[in-house]
Amino acid sequence: MRSPLRRAIRAIRALAQRKRLSAAAALSAVAVFAVVIGVPADGGASRLAERIGPPDRMTGTSLTGQAFGGVAAVGALFTYGSGRLGSHFCTASVVDSPAGDLAVTAAHCVTGRTEQIAFVPGYADGKAPYGIWQVTRIYTDQAWQSSQNPNDDVAFLRLSPAGDGVPIEDVTGAEQLGTSPQASTLVQVIGYPDGANEPVWCVNSTTSFSPTQLQFDCGGYTDGTSGGPFLADLSATTGQGVVIGVIGGYEQGGLTPSVSYSAVFGTAVAALYETAVAGG
Repeated sequence: MRSPLRRAIRAIRALAQRKRLSAAAALSAVAVFAVVIGVPADGGASRLAERIGPPDRMTGTSLTGQAFGGVAAVGALFTYGSGRLGSHFCTASVVDSPAGDLAVTAAHCVTGRTEQIAFVPGYADGKAPYGIWQVTRIYTDQAWQSSQNPNDDVAFLRLSPAGDGVPIEDVTGAEQLGTSPQASTLVQVIGYPDGANEPVWCVNSTTSFSPTQLQFDCGGYTDGTSGGPFLADLSATTGQGVVIGVIGGYEQGGLTPSVSYSAVFGTAVAALYETAVAGG
């Protein structure tokens, strides 16, 4: 069971994400609650402060992905064995869920892999600032399993809790899941290129490549960025947003670094998410 402080932090974060609280007010609320129940506020307040991205990530558009220090709820997927990380190969992001233990990526990233996989949120410069979280279960749509249709190139990952039982969402925060995107939506896309020590980000509007596929134009999205989230409605208070897609789908996300795709998140993704939440 989560502690009262952790539950309060999640509630306060939700209010801030809905723009009912400023970042400063959110931090103050956590501190006040911690004093009342006699628990130090450092864990919640400092982590919230660390998750808020720099303001210049929130506005404007770009033609080329820019390297940056990363954000807490987005990270790299690694091979993992004998307690050690191998190489990272794709990107994933934490999504809000009742148990706080789910991430989303592209199905093609995790299909056919037999080795253990780990998720490292906020990975940068060889460091794992929010820990290493093992993937314990992978959820993909039956349509993807039968034919690997690019319109179903989405997977949810269940992540093991920390040693003290704390779920990842209590540590990193989470993006919301959006399953009714508009054809043209301003999004920030984050991805980890293979071999790079930090992620890239870019802001641009999506376009409709087809009724079932979104297109995002920006350079620098090479192999490894697959699974990177399309983040809409980014909050200036929390630095988090709504995942309306992940790099994947048509051509497994694109054949050139300058054009990326995503399967449209609709009813099938919503149903897959519910399956993951239920643990089925």
